[in-house]
Amino acid sequence: MVLFFKILLVIFSLGLIIAVLLQSGKNAGLSGAITGGAEHLFGKQKARGMDAILEKATIVLAVGFILLSLIVAYIVKG
Repeated sequence: MVLFFKILLVIFSLGLIIAVLLQSGKNAGLSGAITGGAEHLFGKQKARGMDAILEKATIVLAVGFILLSLIVAYIVKG
């Protein structure tokens, strides 16, 4: 049982790393930091296409990673 959760935790962690690395950058250095304020003030269109899918996948994988980490820690300690 512990081995199953550990393997699942490794799969979720690798998936999370890949999902984060595949996302496009939101700001490009100092110029992005300057224009980023205007996006917050005037609004910005939601991410479309692959960015939206990666954003949702990142959230799901992050929540799964945290839950699995807590489960594995509880099982190993108990």
